[in-house]
Amino acid sequence: MNKVRHVLGISGGKDSAALAIYLKDKYPTLDIDFYTCDTKCELTETEQLVERLRSYLGKIITLQAAKDSPEPTPFDHILKINGGFLPSVQQRWCTQKMKLAEFEKYVGNDMAISYVGIRGDEDRDGYVSTKPNIQSIFPFRRNIWSLDVINKVLGNASIDKFNDCYRSVADDDVYEQAQKFIIAPLTKDFFYSKKLNALLDVDIKTFNHAVFAFLKEYTDYPVGKLDSFPLLDNEDVLCKEDILRVLEESGVGVPAYYNLIDFEVDGKIGQYCRSRSGCYFCFFQQKIEWIWLYEQHPDLFQKAMEYEKDGYTWIQGEPLEKLIRPERVRQIKLDHIKKTEDLKAKSKSKLLIDIFEDDEINCANCFI
Repeated sequence: MNKVRHVLGISGGKDSAALAIYLKDKYPTLDIDFYTCDTKCELTETEQLVERLRSYLGKIITLQAAKDSPEPTPFDHILKINGGFLPSVQQRWCTQKMKLAEFEKYVGNDMAISYVGIRGDEDRDGYVSTKPNIQSIFPFRRNIWSLDVINKVLGNASIDKFNDCYRSVADDDVYEQAQKFIIAPLTKDFFYSKKLNALLDVDIKTFNHAVFAFLKEYTDYPVGKLDSFPLLDNEDVLCKEDILRVLEESGVGVPAYYNLIDFEVDGKIGQYCRSRSGCYFCFFQQKIEWIWLYEQHPDLFQKAMEYEKDGYTWIQGEPLEKLIRPERVRQIKLDHIKKTEDLKAKSKSKLLIDIFEDDEINCANCFI
């Protein structure tokens, strides 16, 4: 078998932690390198989760940008190089420099399969490396393949090739059901997702084996360099409840920053928590999460304030010193209570963390 590395990044969040546990337990023969990118800017709760996971997995490799820098953290080192220009939604240099660059340096030119913890109830593709030697796989989803693979396999130019691959792995009944979808060209009415879902509806395992045959025969993707791949027969789809169950049953537990904390404002009771892993100053935080940081980790909030200089702020148009004025804190909490009540009325889930996630903008690359 060709040497292909299996790698999985631990962000300190629930999904990547659950994926590491799931793969270790279900596929013990996979020799997976678990790694984490230490930014030195994580919450204590995140660090505790990583350490519990390290005990469960046996080993987690720690990567760190600017390790030899005299600056106190990799962030400070890169911030200085950038002239004090803070990262933002438009300029996410923090993720690129502190995590993705270190990960790709760690892999080098080796063929590698990167396992990503995007859940079955999420409609996003997550991190896909631009390096051809790194291939992303999504074990929690019904479709384990990344968008670039699906586009290549199901594209009109590949119809005959994929038809041959599918026929070679399918039994007669399954092939008869799938053939009409395989040979149907993509149109504005029959696009990639429709064709993909039609084939998955026929038989997930057969589709996976056909994709595997295609990758081996016609591409240089890392998975295609394997003699076999156990996830081809995986039909599990894991959603939020499954993730929490995996964490609790393993004993690793849910990151403590998800624990709900009550607050009172104008006689009303609300609850807040943090909805994400990542650095304590993450600019993707909602304003109520900044208030959570201010009240639960005042020392870290103070550090975040000290980074705001020369007009650069974490929140566009609102420096943190204004965010924590008593009347502003009161209004943010009241707004959060109202929004939570409105979303609870609309949401199928009553978990506050679900409501946070349904409403957030995420940096998918940061939480792998």
